[in-house]
Amino acid sequence: MKSDIEIAQDAKLEPIREVAKALGICEDDLELYGKYKAKISDELWDQVKDRPDGKLILVTAINPTPAGEGKTTTTVGLGQAFGQLNKKAMIALREPSLGPCFGIKGGAAGGGNAQVIPMEDLNLHFTGDFHAITSANNLCATLLDNHIQQGNILGIDPRQIKWKRCLDMNDRVLRNIVVGLGAKADGMVREDHFVITVASEIMAVLCLANDMEDLKQRLGRMIIAYNFEGKPITASDIEATGAMAVLLKDALKPNLIQTLEHTPALVHGGPFANIAHGCNSVRATKTALKLADYVITEAGFGADLGAEKFFDIKCRMASLKPDAVVLVATVRALKYNGGVDKKDVVKPNMDALKSGIVNLEKHIENLHKFGVPVVVTLNSFITDTEEEIQFIENFCKERQCEFALSKVWELGGAGGVDLANKVLQIMDEQPSNFRVLYENEIGLKEKIETIAREIYGADGVTYSSQASKELQKIEELGMRDYPICMAKTQYSFSDDEKKLGRPTNFKINIREVYASAGAGFVVAVTGNIMTMPGLPKVPAANSMDVTQDNKIIGLF
Repeated sequence: MKSDIEIAQDAKLEPIREVAKALGICEDDLELYGKYKAKISDELWDQVKDRPDGKLILVTAINPTPAGEGKTTTTVGLGQAFGQLNKKAMIALREPSLGPCFGIKGGAAGGGNAQVIPMEDLNLHFTGDFHAITSANNLCATLLDNHIQQGNILGIDPRQIKWKRCLDMNDRVLRNIVVGLGAKADGMVREDHFVITVASEIMAVLCLANDMEDLKQRLGRMIIAYNFEGKPITASDIEATGAMAVLLKDALKPNLIQTLEHTPALVHGGPFANIAHGCNSVRATKTALKLADYVITEAGFGADLGAEKFFDIKCRMASLKPDAVVLVATVRALKYNGGVDKKDVVKPNMDALKSGIVNLEKHIENLHKFGVPVVVTLNSFITDTEEEIQFIENFCKERQCEFALSKVWELGGAGGVDLANKVLQIMDEQPSNFRVLYENEIGLKEKIETIAREIYGADGVTYSSQASKELQKIEELGMRDYPICMAKTQYSFSDDEKKLGRPTNFKINIREVYASAGAGFVVAVTGNIMTMPGLPKVPAANSMDVTQDNKIIGLF
Protein backbone atom coordinates (compact mmCIF):
# COMPACT_ATOMS: atom_id res chain seq x y z
CA MET A 1 0.00 0.00 0.00
CA LYS A 2 1.33 3.41 -0.98
CA SER A 3 1.99 6.02 1.70
CA ASP A 4 0.33 9.44 1.52
CA ILE A 5 3.47 11.04 0.15
CA GLU A 6 3.88 8.32 -2.49
CA ILE A 7 0.27 8.84 -3.66
CA ALA A 8 0.86 12.60 -3.81
CA GLN A 9 4.18 12.24 -5.67
CA ASP A 10 2.63 9.89 -8.25
CA ALA A 11 -0.27 12.27 -8.94
CA LYS A 12 -0.51 14.22 -12.17
CA LEU A 13 -0.88 17.90 -11.32
CA GLU A 14 -2.54 20.41 -13.57
CA PRO A 15 -0.79 23.76 -14.00
CA ILE A 16 -2.34 26.10 -11.46
CA ARG A 17 -3.23 28.45 -14.33
CA GLU A 18 -5.65 25.76 -15.60
CA VAL A 19 -7.17 25.20 -12.16
CA ALA A 20 -7.71 28.96 -11.87
CA LYS A 21 -9.16 29.18 -15.38
CA ALA A 22 -11.93 26.72 -14.40
CA LEU A 23 -12.95 29.26 -11.74
CA GLY A 24 -12.91 32.13 -14.20
CA ILE A 25 -9.66 33.52 -12.78
CA CYS A 26 -7.31 34.92 -15.41
CA GLU A 27 -3.53 34.72 -15.14
CA ASP A 28 -3.25 38.44 -14.37
CA ASP A 29 -5.01 37.75 -11.06
CA LEU A 30 -2.49 35.10 -10.04
CA GLU A 31 0.89 35.57 -8.40
CA LEU A 32 2.66 32.36 -9.36
CA TYR A 33 4.92 30.38 -7.02
CA GLY A 34 6.19 27.92 -9.60
CA LYS A 35 3.83 25.79 -11.75
CA TYR A 36 1.45 24.49 -9.11
CA LYS A 37 1.01 27.19 -6.47
CA ALA A 38 -0.25 30.75 -6.70
CA LYS A 39 -1.51 33.56 -4.56
CA ILE A 40 -4.74 35.33 -5.41
CA SER A 41 -4.23 39.02 -6.21
CA ASP A 42 -5.95 41.78 -4.24
CA GLU A 43 -7.59 42.97 -7.47
CA LEU A 44 -9.57 39.75 -7.87
CA TRP A 45 -11.64 40.50 -4.76
CA ASP A 46 -12.77 43.82 -6.24
CA GLN A 47 -13.97 41.94 -9.32
CA VAL A 48 -16.00 39.29 -7.46
CA LYS A 49 -17.10 40.95 -4.20
CA ASP A 50 -20.62 41.77 -5.43
CA ARG A 51 -21.40 38.22 -6.54
CA PRO A 52 -23.84 36.18 -4.43
CA ASP A 53 -22.25 33.81 -1.91
CA GLY A 54 -22.17 30.08 -2.45
CA LYS A 55 -23.17 27.57 0.24
CA LEU A 56 -20.80 27.27 3.21
CA ILE A 57 -20.24 23.78 4.65
CA LEU A 58 -18.17 23.24 7.80
CA VAL A 59 -16.37 19.95 8.46
CA THR A 60 -15.65 19.20 12.12
CA ALA A 61 -15.15 16.07 14.21
CA ILE A 62 -15.46 14.29 17.52
CA ASN A 63 -12.58 14.72 19.99
CA PRO A 64 -9.35 13.51 18.36
CA THR A 65 -7.84 10.21 19.47
CA PRO A 66 -4.69 8.24 18.59
CA ALA A 67 -7.01 5.97 16.58
CA GLY A 68 -7.60 8.81 14.06
CA GLU A 69 -10.67 10.58 12.65
CA GLY A 70 -9.76 11.99 9.21
CA LYS A 71 -11.28 15.47 9.27
CA THR A 72 -9.07 17.03 6.58
CA THR A 73 -9.28 13.86 4.49
CA THR A 74 -13.06 14.12 4.64
CA THR A 75 -12.98 17.82 3.75
CA VAL A 76 -10.84 17.19 0.68
CA GLY A 77 -12.80 14.09 -0.32
CA LEU A 78 -16.12 15.93 0.00
CA GLY A 79 -14.85 18.70 -2.25
CA GLN A 80 -13.83 16.07 -4.80
CA ALA A 81 -17.22 14.36 -4.44
CA PHE A 82 -19.01 17.59 -5.35
CA GLY A 83 -16.83 17.62 -8.46
CA GLN A 84 -17.96 14.06 -9.24
CA LEU A 85 -21.54 15.39 -9.12
CA ASN A 86 -20.58 18.23 -11.51
CA LYS A 87 -21.02 20.85 -8.82
CA LYS A 88 -18.80 23.93 -8.77
CA ALA A 89 -17.01 23.46 -5.45
CA MET A 90 -13.92 24.71 -3.64
CA ILE A 91 -12.29 23.78 -0.38
CA ALA A 92 -10.83 26.28 2.09
CA LEU A 93 -8.21 24.85 4.42
CA ARG A 94 -5.61 25.88 6.97
CA GLU A 95 -1.89 25.67 6.37
CA PRO A 96 0.10 23.20 8.47
CA SER A 97 2.75 24.24 10.96
CA LEU A 98 6.34 22.99 10.56
CA GLY A 99 6.80 22.09 14.22
CA PRO A 100 4.03 19.50 14.43
CA CYS A 101 4.95 18.13 10.97
CA PHE A 102 8.38 17.25 12.35
CA GLY A 103 6.94 16.29 15.71
CA ILE A 104 3.85 14.17 16.15
CA LYS A 105 0.71 15.73 14.68
CA GLY A 106 1.32 15.16 11.00
CA GLY A 107 0.35 17.43 8.14
CA ALA A 108 -2.74 19.20 6.94
CA ALA A 109 -3.06 17.90 3.41
CA GLY A 110 -5.56 15.06 3.98
CA GLY A 111 -4.64 11.47 3.23
CA GLY A 112 -4.89 8.57 0.81
CA ASN A 113 -6.78 9.56 -2.32
CA ALA A 114 -8.19 12.68 -0.71
CA GLN A 115 -5.25 15.09 -0.53
CA VAL A 116 -4.33 18.59 -1.59
CA ILE A 117 -1.18 18.81 -3.66
CA PRO A 118 1.71 19.56 -3.90
CA MET A 119 1.65 17.91 -0.49
CA GLU A 120 5.36 18.26 0.32
CA ASP A 121 5.32 21.99 -0.39
CA LEU A 122 2.20 22.54 1.70
CA ASN A 123 3.58 20.66 4.70
CA LEU A 124 6.94 22.45 4.56
CA HIS A 125 7.65 26.06 3.55
CA PHE A 126 4.73 26.44 1.09
CA THR A 127 4.61 30.13 0.05
CA GLY A 128 6.38 31.43 3.14
CA ASP A 129 3.30 32.76 4.97
CA PHE A 130 4.35 31.38 8.36
CA HIS A 131 7.88 32.70 7.96
CA ALA A 132 6.45 36.16 7.30
CA ILE A 133 4.28 35.90 10.43
CA THR A 134 7.28 34.76 12.49
CA SER A 135 9.38 37.65 11.19
CA ALA A 136 6.66 40.25 11.82
CA ASN A 137 6.11 38.93 15.35
CA ASN A 138 9.80 39.01 16.19
CA LEU A 139 10.25 42.43 14.61
CA CYS A 140 7.66 43.74 17.06
CA ALA A 141 9.58 42.09 19.92
CA THR A 142 12.82 43.63 18.66
CA LEU A 143 11.35 47.13 18.42
CA LEU A 144 9.88 46.76 21.91
CA ASP A 145 13.21 45.83 23.48
CA ASN A 146 15.00 48.51 21.48
CA HIS A 147 12.55 51.14 22.75
CA ILE A 148 13.40 50.18 26.33
CA GLN A 149 17.14 50.21 25.52
CA GLN A 150 17.01 53.61 23.81
CA GLY A 151 15.60 55.59 26.72
CA ASN A 152 12.12 54.07 27.24
CA ILE A 153 10.19 57.29 26.58
CA LEU A 154 6.87 55.42 26.96
CA GLY A 155 7.83 54.19 30.44
CA ILE A 156 7.33 50.51 29.56
CA ASP A 157 7.53 48.31 32.64
CA PRO A 158 9.92 45.40 31.79
CA ARG A 159 8.05 43.30 34.35
CA GLN A 160 4.79 43.71 32.42
CA ILE A 161 5.80 42.83 28.88
CA LYS A 162 3.09 40.66 27.31
CA TRP A 163 4.52 40.20 23.83
CA LYS A 164 6.28 36.86 23.28
CA ARG A 165 8.68 35.86 20.53
CA CYS A 166 7.71 32.96 18.27
CA LEU A 167 9.14 30.15 16.19
CA ASP A 168 7.42 27.70 13.82
CA MET A 169 9.00 24.70 15.50
CA ASN A 170 8.26 22.61 18.59
CA ASP A 171 10.98 23.62 21.05
CA ARG A 172 10.13 23.25 24.75
CA VAL A 173 13.40 24.79 25.99
CA LEU A 174 12.33 28.17 24.60
CA ARG A 175 9.10 28.38 26.64
CA ASN A 176 10.78 30.33 29.43
CA ILE A 177 14.06 32.12 28.79
CA VAL A 178 16.17 35.09 29.95
CA VAL A 179 17.24 37.73 27.42
CA GLY A 180 19.62 40.66 27.60
CA LEU A 181 22.47 38.88 29.37
CA GLY A 182 25.91 40.40 28.87
CA ALA A 183 26.97 44.04 28.82
CA LYS A 184 24.74 47.12 29.18
CA ALA A 185 24.73 47.47 25.39
CA ASP A 186 23.15 44.01 25.10
CA GLY A 187 19.79 45.20 26.39
CA MET A 188 17.69 45.04 29.53
CA VAL A 189 17.89 41.71 31.34
CA ARG A 190 14.40 40.25 31.65
CA GLU A 191 12.38 37.07 31.46
CA ASP A 192 11.00 36.29 28.01
CA HIS A 193 9.02 33.51 26.34
CA PHE A 194 8.46 31.84 22.99
CA VAL A 195 5.21 30.52 21.54
CA ILE A 196 4.81 28.47 18.38
CA THR A 197 4.03 30.70 15.40
CA VAL A 198 0.44 29.46 15.05
CA ALA A 199 -0.25 30.60 18.63
CA SER A 200 0.95 34.15 17.97
CA GLU A 201 -1.57 36.96 17.86
CA ILE A 202 -0.32 37.95 14.41
CA MET A 203 -1.50 34.58 13.10
CA ALA A 204 -4.99 35.35 14.39
CA VAL A 205 -4.82 38.91 13.06
CA LEU A 206 -3.84 37.70 9.59
CA CYS A 207 -6.64 35.13 9.56
CA LEU A 208 -9.33 37.55 10.68
CA ALA A 209 -8.31 40.63 8.64
CA ASN A 210 -10.49 41.59 5.67
CA ASP A 211 -7.87 43.64 3.85
CA MET A 212 -4.63 45.56 4.32
CA GLU A 213 -6.32 48.49 6.08
CA ASP A 214 -8.06 46.14 8.51
CA LEU A 215 -4.78 44.26 9.00
CA LYS A 216 -2.92 47.44 9.93
CA GLN A 217 -5.62 48.54 12.35
CA ARG A 218 -5.55 45.15 14.06
CA LEU A 219 -1.75 45.10 14.22
CA GLY A 220 -1.70 48.59 15.69
CA ARG A 221 -4.03 47.83 18.59
CA MET A 222 -2.20 44.68 19.76
CA ILE A 223 -1.30 45.10 23.44
CA ILE A 224 2.40 44.34 23.82
CA ALA A 225 3.10 45.60 27.34
CA TYR A 226 1.96 47.90 30.16
CA ASN A 227 3.71 51.02 31.42
CA PHE A 228 4.66 51.79 35.02
CA GLU A 229 1.21 53.32 35.52
CA GLY A 230 -0.47 50.07 34.43
CA LYS A 231 -1.75 51.49 31.12
CA PRO A 232 -1.53 49.37 27.95
CA ILE A 233 1.20 49.92 25.36
CA THR A 234 0.26 48.90 21.81
CA ALA A 235 2.26 48.08 18.69
CA SER A 236 1.24 51.43 17.24
CA ASP A 237 2.71 53.17 20.31
CA ILE A 238 6.19 51.90 19.40
CA GLU A 239 5.54 52.63 15.69
CA ALA A 240 5.80 48.96 14.67
CA THR A 241 2.60 48.72 12.62
CA GLY A 242 3.86 49.79 9.20
CA ALA A 243 6.95 47.61 9.24
CA MET A 244 4.96 44.54 10.29
CA ALA A 245 2.46 45.21 7.50
CA VAL A 246 5.34 45.37 5.02
CA LEU A 247 6.46 41.89 6.05
CA LEU A 248 2.87 40.56 5.86
CA LYS A 249 1.94 42.17 2.52
CA ASP A 250 2.17 38.95 0.50
CA ALA A 251 1.20 36.62 3.34
CA LEU A 252 -2.22 38.32 3.47
CA LYS A 253 -3.12 36.91 0.04
CA PRO A 254 -4.79 33.45 -0.07
CA ASN A 255 -2.93 30.53 -1.68
CA LEU A 256 -4.47 28.52 -4.53
CA ILE A 257 -3.56 24.85 -5.04
CA GLN A 258 -5.54 21.74 -6.07
CA THR A 259 -6.64 18.31 -4.87
CA LEU A 260 -5.66 14.99 -6.43
CA GLU A 261 -8.79 15.33 -8.60
CA HIS A 262 -8.01 18.99 -9.42
CA THR A 263 -10.69 20.53 -7.20
CA PRO A 264 -9.44 24.05 -6.42
CA ALA A 265 -8.34 24.68 -2.84
CA LEU A 266 -7.64 27.99 -1.09
CA VAL A 267 -5.22 27.20 1.73
CA HIS A 268 -4.46 30.12 4.00
CA GLY A 269 -3.71 30.70 7.68
CA GLY A 270 -3.30 28.03 10.24
CA PRO A 271 -4.06 28.57 13.91
CA PHE A 272 -4.61 25.50 16.10
CA ALA A 273 -8.02 25.32 17.74
CA ASN A 274 -6.58 24.11 21.07
CA ILE A 275 -4.52 27.31 21.54
CA ALA A 276 -6.12 29.74 19.06
CA HIS A 277 -9.30 30.11 16.99
CA GLY A 278 -8.52 27.22 14.65
CA CYS A 279 -9.91 28.37 11.28
CA ASN A 280 -8.50 29.33 7.92
CA SER A 281 -8.50 32.99 6.92
CA VAL A 282 -11.61 35.10 6.48
CA ARG A 283 -10.19 36.27 3.13
CA ALA A 284 -9.85 32.72 1.82
CA THR A 285 -13.36 31.70 2.90
CA LYS A 286 -15.01 34.86 1.58
CA THR A 287 -13.15 34.64 -1.73
CA ALA A 288 -14.08 30.99 -2.16
CA LEU A 289 -17.76 31.81 -1.52
CA LYS A 290 -17.67 34.26 -4.43
CA LEU A 291 -15.92 31.84 -6.80
CA ALA A 292 -17.83 28.59 -6.16
CA ASP A 293 -21.37 27.39 -5.50
CA TYR A 294 -20.23 25.16 -2.62
CA VAL A 295 -17.37 25.85 -0.22
CA ILE A 296 -16.15 23.17 2.17
CA THR A 297 -14.00 24.36 5.05
CA GLU A 298 -12.80 22.81 8.29
CA ALA A 299 -12.08 23.91 11.84
CA GLY A 300 -9.35 22.46 14.01
CA PHE A 301 -9.62 19.49 16.36
CA GLY A 302 -13.03 18.50 17.75
CA ALA A 303 -16.28 20.46 17.48
CA ASP A 304 -15.96 21.53 21.14
CA LEU A 305 -13.02 23.69 20.07
CA GLY A 306 -12.85 24.27 16.31
CA ALA A 307 -16.55 24.42 15.47
CA GLU A 308 -17.41 26.54 18.52
CA LYS A 309 -14.72 29.06 17.58
CA PHE A 310 -15.65 28.96 13.90
CA PHE A 311 -19.20 29.93 14.85
CA ASP A 312 -18.60 32.25 17.80
CA ILE A 313 -15.47 34.03 16.59
CA LYS A 314 -15.00 33.74 12.83
CA CYS A 315 -18.65 33.74 11.69
CA ARG A 316 -19.52 36.47 14.19
CA MET A 317 -16.67 38.73 13.02
CA ALA A 318 -16.99 38.03 9.31
CA SER A 319 -20.81 37.85 9.15
CA LEU A 320 -20.68 34.33 7.71
CA LYS A 321 -23.75 32.10 7.79
CA PRO A 322 -22.89 28.39 7.45
CA ASP A 323 -25.45 26.22 5.66
CA ALA A 324 -24.48 22.76 6.95
CA VAL A 325 -22.07 20.91 9.22
CA VAL A 326 -20.40 17.56 8.57
CA LEU A 327 -19.37 15.82 11.80
CA VAL A 328 -16.63 13.21 11.27
CA ALA A 329 -16.24 10.13 13.43
CA THR A 330 -14.69 6.68 13.17
CA VAL A 331 -15.69 3.38 14.71
CA ARG A 332 -12.15 3.09 16.07
CA ALA A 333 -12.21 6.48 17.78
CA LEU A 334 -15.59 5.80 19.37
CA LYS A 335 -14.35 2.49 20.78
CA TYR A 336 -11.26 4.30 22.10
CA ASN A 337 -13.60 6.74 23.85
CA GLY A 338 -15.30 3.68 25.27
CA GLY A 339 -12.11 2.65 27.06
CA VAL A 340 -10.46 0.32 24.54
CA ASP A 341 -6.67 0.50 24.14
CA LYS A 342 -5.41 1.82 20.79
CA LYS A 343 -4.02 -1.58 19.74
CA ASP A 344 -7.44 -3.22 20.23
CA VAL A 345 -9.73 -0.71 18.47
CA VAL A 346 -9.69 -2.79 15.25
CA LYS A 347 -11.42 -5.68 17.05
CA PRO A 348 -15.25 -5.83 17.09
CA ASN A 349 -16.50 -4.57 20.47
CA MET A 350 -20.10 -3.42 20.64
CA ASP A 351 -19.95 -2.74 24.37
CA ALA A 352 -17.07 -0.29 23.91
CA LEU A 353 -18.83 1.34 20.96
CA LYS A 354 -22.02 1.82 22.99
CA SER A 355 -19.98 3.29 25.83
CA GLY A 356 -17.89 5.62 23.64
CA ILE A 357 -20.64 6.89 21.36
CA VAL A 358 -21.63 9.39 24.06
CA ASN A 359 -18.77 11.54 22.75
CA LEU A 360 -20.50 11.73 19.37
CA GLU A 361 -23.83 12.35 21.10
CA LYS A 362 -22.54 15.42 22.92
CA HIS A 363 -21.05 16.88 19.73
CA ILE A 364 -24.37 16.43 17.92
CA GLU A 365 -26.20 18.19 20.75
CA ASN A 366 -23.68 21.03 20.70
CA LEU A 367 -23.90 21.60 16.95
CA HIS A 368 -27.70 21.73 17.09
CA LYS A 369 -27.37 24.66 19.51
CA PHE A 370 -26.03 26.77 16.63
CA GLY A 371 -29.07 26.13 14.43
CA VAL A 372 -27.17 24.52 11.52
CA PRO A 373 -28.26 21.13 10.07
CA VAL A 374 -25.82 18.27 10.74
CA VAL A 375 -24.68 15.22 8.78
CA VAL A 376 -22.61 12.63 10.64
CA THR A 377 -20.13 10.81 8.45
CA LEU A 378 -18.24 7.71 9.40
CA ASN A 379 -14.75 7.63 7.99
CA SER A 380 -14.70 4.00 6.89
CA PHE A 381 -12.05 1.37 7.73
CA ILE A 382 -11.89 -2.23 6.48
CA THR A 383 -12.12 -3.48 10.09
CA ASP A 384 -15.54 -1.83 10.66
CA THR A 385 -18.38 -4.37 10.95
CA GLU A 386 -21.90 -4.01 9.55
CA GLU A 387 -23.31 -4.26 13.07
CA GLU A 388 -21.12 -1.35 14.25
CA ILE A 389 -21.98 0.83 11.27
CA GLN A 390 -25.72 0.15 11.57
CA PHE A 391 -25.68 0.94 15.29
CA ILE A 392 -24.07 4.33 14.66
CA GLU A 393 -26.44 5.14 11.79
CA ASN A 394 -29.49 4.36 13.92
CA PHE A 395 -28.03 6.35 16.80
CA CYS A 396 -27.63 9.42 14.57
CA LYS A 397 -31.08 9.21 13.02
CA GLU A 398 -32.64 9.01 16.48
CA ARG A 399 -31.00 12.39 17.12
CA GLN A 400 -32.28 14.09 13.96
CA CYS A 401 -29.00 13.70 12.10
CA GLU A 402 -28.45 12.43 8.61
CA PHE A 403 -25.78 9.76 8.25
CA ALA A 404 -23.38 8.76 5.47
CA LEU A 405 -20.41 6.44 5.10
CA SER A 406 -17.27 8.02 3.71
CA LYS A 407 -14.66 6.05 1.77
CA VAL A 408 -12.72 9.01 0.39
CA TRP A 409 -9.34 7.83 1.71
CA GLU A 410 -9.64 4.70 -0.41
CA LEU A 411 -11.69 5.93 -3.38
CA GLY A 412 -11.21 9.70 -3.50
CA GLY A 413 -14.24 11.73 -4.61
CA ALA A 414 -16.19 8.64 -5.67
CA GLY A 415 -16.08 7.44 -2.05
CA GLY A 416 -17.74 10.66 -0.87
CA VAL A 417 -20.66 10.88 -3.30
CA ASP A 418 -23.14 9.47 -0.79
CA LEU A 419 -21.98 12.05 1.76
CA ALA A 420 -22.17 14.88 -0.79
CA ASN A 421 -25.72 13.89 -1.71
CA LYS A 422 -26.72 13.85 1.96
CA VAL A 423 -25.25 17.33 2.43
CA LEU A 424 -27.12 18.61 -0.63
CA GLN A 425 -30.31 17.00 0.67
CA ILE A 426 -30.19 18.59 4.12
CA MET A 427 -29.38 22.01 2.68
CA ASP A 428 -32.50 21.70 0.50
CA GLU A 429 -34.75 20.31 3.24
CA GLN A 430 -33.43 22.02 6.40
CA PRO A 431 -32.70 25.73 6.06
CA SER A 432 -29.93 26.94 8.35
CA ASN A 433 -31.03 29.11 11.25
CA PHE A 434 -27.51 29.95 12.33
CA ARG A 435 -27.01 31.70 15.66
CA VAL A 436 -24.05 32.27 17.94
CA LEU A 437 -23.94 30.71 21.39
CA TYR A 438 -23.80 33.99 23.33
CA GLU A 439 -24.32 37.68 22.68
CA ASN A 440 -21.58 40.31 22.73
CA GLU A 441 -23.17 42.29 25.56
CA ILE A 442 -22.76 39.79 28.40
CA GLY A 443 -19.66 39.85 30.61
CA LEU A 444 -16.47 37.91 29.91
CA LYS A 445 -16.95 35.52 32.83
CA GLU A 446 -20.50 34.83 31.71
CA LYS A 447 -19.23 34.02 28.20
CA ILE A 448 -16.60 31.63 29.59
CA GLU A 449 -19.18 29.96 31.79
CA THR A 450 -21.66 29.66 28.91
CA ILE A 451 -19.09 27.80 26.79
CA ALA A 452 -18.03 25.62 29.72
CA ARG A 453 -21.60 24.70 30.61
CA GLU A 454 -23.22 24.44 27.18
CA ILE A 455 -20.37 23.02 25.08
CA TYR A 456 -18.16 21.14 27.54
CA GLY A 457 -20.87 19.98 29.95
CA ALA A 458 -19.02 21.40 32.97
CA ASP A 459 -20.69 22.07 36.30
CA GLY A 460 -18.95 25.41 36.61
CA VAL A 461 -15.72 27.36 36.24
CA THR A 462 -12.92 28.15 38.71
CA TYR A 463 -10.46 31.02 38.19
CA SER A 464 -6.96 31.64 39.48
CA SER A 465 -6.68 34.93 41.34
CA GLN A 466 -4.53 36.28 38.49
CA ALA A 467 -7.10 35.26 35.85
CA SER A 468 -9.89 37.02 37.77
CA LYS A 469 -7.80 40.19 38.03
CA GLU A 470 -7.00 40.09 34.31
CA LEU A 471 -10.65 39.65 33.36
CA GLN A 472 -11.59 42.68 35.41
CA LYS A 473 -8.74 44.68 33.90
CA ILE A 474 -9.70 43.69 30.33
CA GLU A 475 -13.29 44.75 30.90
CA GLU A 476 -12.11 48.08 32.33
CA LEU A 477 -10.05 48.60 29.16
CA GLY A 478 -13.26 48.41 27.10
CA MET A 479 -13.10 44.82 25.81
CA ARG A 480 -16.14 43.43 27.60
CA ASP A 481 -17.92 42.79 24.28
CA TYR A 482 -15.11 40.62 22.86
CA PRO A 483 -15.77 36.92 22.20
CA ILE A 484 -13.85 34.26 24.13
CA CYS A 485 -11.16 32.03 22.64
CA MET A 486 -10.74 29.04 24.95
CA ALA A 487 -7.30 27.39 25.07
CA LYS A 488 -8.06 23.81 26.12
CA THR A 489 -6.89 20.26 25.50
CA GLN A 490 -8.35 18.82 22.32
CA TYR A 491 -8.62 15.30 23.71
CA SER A 492 -11.49 15.81 26.13
CA PHE A 493 -14.56 17.97 26.68
CA SER A 494 -12.95 18.75 30.05
CA ASP A 495 -9.56 20.36 30.65
CA ASP A 496 -8.16 16.94 31.62
CA GLU A 497 -7.08 15.02 28.52
CA LYS A 498 -7.56 11.68 30.25
CA LYS A 499 -11.33 12.14 30.71
CA LEU A 500 -12.64 10.58 27.51
CA GLY A 501 -16.19 10.00 26.28
CA ARG A 502 -18.64 12.45 27.82
CA PRO A 503 -17.27 13.43 31.23
CA THR A 504 -19.56 14.75 33.96
CA ASN A 505 -19.13 16.29 37.40
CA PHE A 506 -16.15 18.47 36.55
CA LYS A 507 -15.24 22.14 36.53
CA ILE A 508 -13.18 24.05 33.99
CA ASN A 509 -10.12 25.69 35.56
CA ILE A 510 -9.05 29.04 34.08
CA ARG A 511 -5.41 29.67 35.04
CA GLU A 512 -4.56 32.56 32.70
CA VAL A 513 -6.40 35.20 30.68
CA TYR A 514 -5.08 37.73 28.19
CA ALA A 515 -6.53 40.11 25.62
CA SER A 516 -5.73 39.65 21.94
CA ALA A 517 -6.90 43.16 21.17
CA GLY A 518 -5.72 43.01 17.56
CA ALA A 519 -7.48 39.75 16.85
CA GLY A 520 -10.51 41.02 18.73
CA PHE A 521 -10.97 38.26 21.30
CA VAL A 522 -9.99 37.33 24.85
CA VAL A 523 -8.01 34.13 25.38
CA ALA A 524 -8.84 32.00 28.42
CA VAL A 525 -6.19 29.35 29.12
CA THR A 526 -7.41 26.20 30.87
CA GLY A 527 -5.52 23.46 32.65
CA ASN A 528 -1.91 22.94 31.56
CA ILE A 529 -2.31 23.64 27.82
CA MET A 530 0.99 24.71 26.18
CA THR A 531 1.44 27.45 23.57
CA MET A 532 4.91 26.09 22.73
CA PRO A 533 4.70 22.31 22.27
CA GLY A 534 7.64 19.97 22.70
CA LEU A 535 8.76 17.03 20.56
CA PRO A 536 7.91 13.39 21.36
CA LYS A 537 10.53 10.79 22.28
CA VAL A 538 10.74 9.72 18.63
CA PRO A 539 9.92 12.76 16.46
CA ALA A 540 8.60 12.29 12.93
CA ALA A 541 11.72 14.18 11.81
CA ASN A 542 13.81 11.07 12.57
CA SER A 543 12.27 9.27 9.58
CA MET A 544 12.61 12.05 7.00
CA ASP A 545 15.23 12.31 4.30
CA VAL A 546 15.94 13.49 0.74
CA THR A 547 17.15 11.09 -1.95
CA GLN A 548 19.93 11.80 -4.45
CA ASP A 549 17.32 12.94 -6.99
CA ASN A 550 15.79 15.40 -4.46
CA LYS A 551 12.77 13.23 -3.63
CA ILE A 552 11.47 13.69 -0.07
CA ILE A 553 10.79 10.48 1.86
CA GLY A 554 9.32 9.84 5.29
CA LEU A 555 6.95 12.82 5.25
CA PHE A 556 3.74 10.92 6.23
